[in-house]
Amino acid sequence: MRPLWPNGGSTGSSVDVSLTSGRRRPTSAGSGSGSGGGGRAEVYFADVEEVRPAPADACREDPAVYLTWEDVCVTASGAGSRATPARILEGISGHARPGEVLAIMGPSGCGKTTLLDALAGRLGPGMSKTGLILINGRQEKLAFGTSAYVTQDNVLMSTLSVREAIYYSAHLQLPDTMLVSEKRTHAEHVIQEMRLDDIMDTRIGGRITKGISGGQRKRVSICVEMLTRPRLLFLDEPTSGLDSAASYHVMSHITSVAAGEGMTVVAAVHQPGEVFELFHSLCLLAHGRTVFLGTVSDATEFFNLNGFPCPCLRNPSEHFLGTINKDFDEEIVEDSRYRRKTAAKAIDTLTNAYQSSAYLEKTTNQIIQMKEMGGAPFRTRERASFCTKLLALTKRSFVNMHRDMGYYWMRFAVFTVACTCVGTVFHHIDNSYNSIQTRCNVIMYMTIFLTFMAIGGFPSFAEDIKVFRRERLSGHYGVTEFVISNTLSATPYLAVMIIIPGAILYYLTGLTRGGSNIAYFVVTLYMCIVLVESIMMVIAAVVPDFLMGIVVGSGVQALMMTNGGFFRLPNQLPKPVWKYPCYYISFHKYAVQGFYKNEFVGQTFASDQLIMANATITGHQVLEALQVEMWYSKWVNLAILFGMAVIYRMMFFAIVKVAEGIRPKMRRMKCSLI
Repeated sequence: MRPLWPNGGSTGSSVDVSLTSGRRRPTSAGSGSGSGGGGRAEVYFADVEEVRPAPADACREDPAVYLTWEDVCVTASGAGSRATPARILEGISGHARPGEVLAIMGPSGCGKTTLLDALAGRLGPGMSKTGLILINGRQEKLAFGTSAYVTQDNVLMSTLSVREAIYYSAHLQLPDTMLVSEKRTHAEHVIQEMRLDDIMDTRIGGRITKGISGGQRKRVSICVEMLTRPRLLFLDEPTSGLDSAASYHVMSHITSVAAGEGMTVVAAVHQPGEVFELFHSLCLLAHGRTVFLGTVSDATEFFNLNGFPCPCLRNPSEHFLGTINKDFDEEIVEDSRYRRKTAAKAIDTLTNAYQSSAYLEKTTNQIIQMKEMGGAPFRTRERASFCTKLLALTKRSFVNMHRDMGYYWMRFAVFTVACTCVGTVFHHIDNSYNSIQTRCNVIMYMTIFLTFMAIGGFPSFAEDIKVFRRERLSGHYGVTEFVISNTLSATPYLAVMIIIPGAILYYLTGLTRGGSNIAYFVVTLYMCIVLVESIMMVIAAVVPDFLMGIVVGSGVQALMMTNGGFFRLPNQLPKPVWKYPCYYISFHKYAVQGFYKNEFVGQTFASDQLIMANATITGHQVLEALQVEMWYSKWVNLAILFGMAVIYRMMFFAIVKVAEGIRPKMRRMKCSLI
């Protein structure tokens, strides 16, 4: 099989996992990592005393990552204008080296995830950072394929199977120089490495259907980010949701890959348990301050020297966390001198001791050495082409929409029932004078009801947005691919959802017959639904919660309906605000007027309101009474709807792109003011 990247991509190599003497722990045999196929790695138990990594791939293109950070402080802006910013991290310094796993540990709320986000450049809005973070002695932005981040939340597409989720991700991330068969083989190999081959064809599941367990979802998330074998891997709670055996296997495999391929791994771990023995280095935090940073063996010695020895037969990690957890300070800890101390005092004792210890001096010297080592700058790895990403995203979105009942199928059933009911209520409208108002009622009802019901798919789209944001941060694809693929995959479902109910309604009500009239009616309804979905895309980019999004979307729709021109005629609308500009930016105006032209142009209706016998009213007279703008045709109305849909989707694109550019600038401005 070809390497992942031409000119020397990493293919992996077998390694022995580092163990302390006398411990029996599982280690991978055979190909512990790699981009190609190969047999499933077997797990056995062995007694080993030291690290013996296999030689790394000699033709590896990317340099090893030496990550250092000095005096990193992170603050969160307060909720109110006068609120004092909260300091989350205070002067954190440390380093991570290739081939090793650095564990960031501490009680809840100590700043583990914040430190991880700061190192990965993923701090959220309202967070500001100071300090110096260097990669191989220089400040540089991590290129695609160089780093990967496994988030604490398992944001996955619930309708896909495990196999499909990894396959589609492989097509999005791996370069076009790899054959499709090679990508599939590599994806299956990564799945087998995480021991997910027994559930490969099981759907992930989510809010509607039951799927795989939380621990299995975590392993799928790790699989997705391990596909490219990044040089720097960030893991946020990689063992959450996993049982002890699964945690041990996952972390031992990651440790094996790190040692064999020179990968730098930084993991925030809440409760390590037996996994603690796999870590090479430890960064222990408490209340945003550094309690200790160094090797795992030095940590135990550090606690012993400062009066907090680890009891026999107790896991050192549990002892460390229990000593510095002040959430339950009424339960005090006891030191070796038989003095009882609170956890807060223990934290002060340990942090002060670390600041004046040889361990800090050792860490500082290692940071200086790593900064002086330098190294070749990172280059963006070759990735899939625009067309390959677009095709993969379109296929994945099509499958997701087909399987998610809430996306289109539920609305299709509601639309069909609603159109059947409306068609039977207004069955066979004649050409009498009263039919004019009846036709207007049918048009108004369908325009309002069907467009308002389009909001029903927002929860499913909000889930897609979550997946998009995660994959976008990881550099898998861009906003353009997402918008185009979502539009292409939704087109056939929207067509079915509109054509069948629309045809039922048109036939039962007996609206104006004619092929062009029917086609215009269906296409305009289709454009209205597309336009509403485009509006909801913009709302999803601004409003983070889908419940809030539904409320906001309903409010926007209600405002547009109010001044759409059918509750009050256009000339009766108050000119400030409601007519200028609201009336002209409401898509209901153009939809309803197009429907009116489609229905009344060329028609005549018998009038019982005139004294003359056999008097009739023309459709043109009806349109004038309805104050329809007659200086352009109904096809212009349709073109305007199409243009508005394009504009809203471009607004979504612009909001995402602008947010990506503005947030770092705002963060730098905040940092300069601190």
